[in-house]
Amino acid sequence: MIRTTARPARWRAYAVGCVAALGIAAAAVPAAAASAVDGNGRYTAEEIHTFLEDFYGEHGPGDFARKYGISPQLKEKVADNPEFDVLLCAQNVPASIDIGPVTTAQSARVGWATVSTYWNGGSGKADFTAYVDLDATRPIQLLDVDCGSGS
Repeated sequence: MIRTTARPARWRAYAVGCVAALGIAAAAVPAAAASAVDGNGRYTAEEIHTFLEDFYGEHGPGDFARKYGISPQLKEKVADNPEFDVLLCAQNVPASIDIGPVTTAQSARVGWATVSTYWNGGSGKADFTAYVDLDATRPIQLLDVDCGSGS
C-alpha cells in the first residue's frame, strides 16, 4: 500500500516540476522577443542596422521602402528633387551597398549610420549618412539622408 500511495505523489511532483519548467520557458520567450526595444521604448542600434540593410538592400530601396519606409519630411525632400535620388545621394543605381555601424543619440531620439555605395564594379565608392527615428511607438522609418560633400 505504501508503494502505490508514494508513486502517485512522486509523479505529481514530477509533473508539477515539468509544468513549472515549461511555464518559465514559455514566459522567457516573449521577454526575449520584446528585449530588442530598449527600456525607454526606443529602437536599438541592432534594429536600426537591420532596418537599413533591409531598406537599402544590395542596389537601393525598392518601391515599398520608398513609399512606407521614409518620413513625410523626407518624402517632400525626395519630391523636390526629381532628377536626383535623394535616398541614395546619386543619380544611378549602385553596384552594391554596405551599412556601417550604427550610432544612437538617446537624448536626440535619433540613430544614424554611414551608408557606403559602390560604383563601377566596386572601383568607386561614395558615403552618406542615413538617420532613423528611435521612437519605437511608431514604425521604424528613415528620417533624413545627409549626402555630405562625398568622398
